[in-house]
Amino acid sequence: MKTRILFTLLFAALGSYAQTTTDEYFKLTRNGFNAKNAYETTAFVEKYFRVPGNTGFNASIHYVESILKKAGFVEQKQNELESPLTYRIEKRPMKSDTWEPVDANIDIVGEASPLITYKTNRNMIPINCGSTPIDGITAEVVFLAKTSAEELEKQDLKGKIIFSENHPARLLAAAVKAGAVGVLGYSMPKYTQPEVHQTSIQFGSMKANSEVWTLLLSYAAKEKLKSACLKGSTKLKVNIQTKIYPSEELTIVANVKGSVKPDERFVFSAHIQEPGTNDNASGVGTLAEMARLTAELYKAKKIAPQRTLTFLWGDEIVSTRRYIVEDTLRAKGILWGMSLDMVGEDTEKTGGSFLIEKMPDPSAIWTRGSDKHTEWGAGNVSEKDLFPHYFNDFIFDICKAQGKFANWTVNFNPFEGGSDHTPFLQNKIPGLLMWHFTDVFYHTDNDRIDKVSPTEMKNVGISGLTAAYTLISANENTATTTISQVKTDGLTRLKTEFELSKKAIAAGKSAAEEKHILEVWSKWYIDALATINKMPVKAETTRVGSAIKFATNEIEKQTKLYLEALK
Repeated sequence: MKTRILFTLLFAALGSYAQTTTDEYFKLTRNGFNAKNAYETTAFVEKYFRVPGNTGFNASIHYVESILKKAGFVEQKQNELESPLTYRIEKRPMKSDTWEPVDANIDIVGEASPLITYKTNRNMIPINCGSTPIDGITAEVVFLAKTSAEELEKQDLKGKIIFSENHPARLLAAAVKAGAVGVLGYSMPKYTQPEVHQTSIQFGSMKANSEVWTLLLSYAAKEKLKSACLKGSTKLKVNIQTKIYPSEELTIVANVKGSVKPDERFVFSAHIQEPGTNDNASGVGTLAEMARLTAELYKAKKIAPQRTLTFLWGDEIVSTRRYIVEDTLRAKGILWGMSLDMVGEDTEKTGGSFLIEKMPDPSAIWTRGSDKHTEWGAGNVSEKDLFPHYFNDFIFDICKAQGKFANWTVNFNPFEGGSDHTPFLQNKIPGLLMWHFTDVFYHTDNDRIDKVSPTEMKNVGISGLTAAYTLISANENTATTTISQVKTDGLTRLKTEFELSKKAIAAGKSAAEEKHILEVWSKWYIDALATINKMPVKAETTRVGSAIKFATNEIEKQTKLYLEALK
């Protein structure tokens, strides 16, 4: 009993000391993060349809470069840690040509107003689509209610335009074989509410170098064209102008050098490609402001990072994975990774919610209670894929603190994958995703600057930087505070799972299975506590190990009580 009281007092004392440090970082980031800067960068990037190597992608890279240079980052000459603040633009030849849209129109012959136009629906042109002749193509459109190969073979489609209520890529091969000149299609998931947001089109792609073009329609355009086709013969005039040309792929990387262990680092990643504003101009803008503020605080000697802080902008997953795997020595020093993807949503306008996507914990296998997957859908996670680490709870607790301060709603979702956090996890590096979902404008051409909240970007930036500053200069006090937090979070989770299992058993579920779920959660948190041992930059005493052992015993003891109660 005396030992337990002693540890409790020790946690309280150390927690107060370490929390002061985190509070100081909060003050610095809250006062320093300029939401206007983040918004202006987002507005610049969102003007372009961004594909690696194209005009808009490269312009975005160089816009970020200008922010970095103005902030005091100097271009790297040889080693990325040769100076306190460095950046570099990596250039790589592309195996395939890049692509960018220029213009497009579809007109129903005989009608004054266009059916749809690129000026209002830039996602109507799928990536890799070629151009029509400069004056366009006029041809009869054939509406296919059924789209099987057998149905296509029955019809005369030579020189005609195929139209169906499916994604055009599904009909491309058949259209080429049948001699059609083009394909019009439609593909909108239910969560985008297409019957409400009738002008939305989700961006897509098609096979490169195809002789047949494809275009995507909004719900409104699809319904109008369908009505015209059902009334009788309908002709369309289609004009598409795109650019396809050789280029090089760019990635920009900035570093703030750590003073004690520069080879250990926290890596932020935000992808540039994709045509949307929230996805992901908001991530680019938020991360650029985070880098600018970090340089400002470093030069003013208000922060003194002991580990390196890295900021990366590039092609989603591709650039992050390459950063990790191309230099195995560097990869060993990456201790944490975080993806900023769709971080600026005005939640009232989009319907989305700010989320932290957790590393694989048992909720990704047994999703129940308040845990919910998004419309993105669950990943294929088994027990062997679980990734116990304090990072989940550490970041969530930081974001909750900012949420309480700023009246900002913070939630989380079980692991799903699909963004720049995935390469970290695949390489056994703790990685999290900051994002918003479910968004009715996700991947649509209605994902524009009017759906962005500068305040939301500021809250994300403050939380991300405060967490990173704390971790890259963590000491034993930081670690012991985290142990206390993770232990509390673990006990809370075990109580929640215990209550859920009691109800499940009462409803007829297997007691053995329910006990197993509780045991897996217990082991996850015990293993997560163990990872805190590597948090301090310098391990000067055995305090952290002793605190982990005490917290582990608390988890084990409570688990045993719950298991005994599950009959």
